[in-house]
Amino acid sequence: MGRLVVIEGLDGAGKRTLSDALSGEFAERGARVARFAFPRYDADVHAELAREALYGHLGDLVDSVYGMAALFALDRRAAAPQMRAAINEHEVVLVDRYVASSAAYCAARLRQDADGPFVEWLEALELARFGVPVPDHQILLAVPRDVAAERAARRERTEPGRGRDLYESDDGLQRRTGEIYSQLASRSWLSPWAVVDGAAEPDAAALAKRLLG
Repeated sequence: MGRLVVIEGLDGAGKRTLSDALSGEFAERGARVARFAFPRYDADVHAELAREALYGHLGDLVDSVYGMAALFALDRRAAAPQMRAAINEHEVVLVDRYVASSAAYCAARLRQDADGPFVEWLEALELARFGVPVPDHQILLAVPRDVAAERAARRERTEPGRGRDLYESDDGLQRRTGEIYSQLASRSWLSPWAVVDGAAEPDAAALAKRLLG
C-alpha cells in the first residue's frame, strides 16, 4: 500500500516544480511513483465546467462558492478509482492540489477560518460521502504573496494559453487563501503537514527521505 502525498500552495508557489523534483528523488530511492494533478481540466467534464466559470463563461456560476466546490469535488470523485488503484500499485502517489485547495480557496472566499462551516461541509462531502482517498501527508509550499504573484505573472507571459483566471488574479483572495492554508497546516487537517519555504528552492532530497520514513 503506497502513500498519498499532496502538494498544496498558492498559484505560483512552485507546486509543479517541487512535484517534478520529488518524483525524481523518490525514483532514485527505488520507489514507484504515480502522479495526479487537479483540477483535471482536460480529462473531466466537471473540471472543464469549473474552468469555463473561472474565465467568466458560465454566467453567475462562479459566484456560487458551494457550486464551484461541488464541481471540483466531482472531479476528484471521478478520479478516486484511479487513485486507489495507483495507491495499491505504487510506493508513492504524488498529487498537485487536492481537497485542501478547495478548503482554502472557498473558505477564503466566504471569509471563514479553517475551522468554519465550509471546511466541515467539504470534508463531509468529499471524504465521507464521495469516499475520495485520504492523504497520508500534505506539503504546504509557503511563499510571500508578492513572490507567488510574480511567478504567476511570468507563467502567464511565457506559457501560451495560461492566462490567470478569476481566482488567480484576485490579490485579496490569494492573500486570504494563504492564511487559510497556514491554518489547515497548523491544525494537521486530514493528515500531518510539512510547511516548506517556497521562496527558496526546497530541499527535495531531504523531503523525500522524510516522507519515505
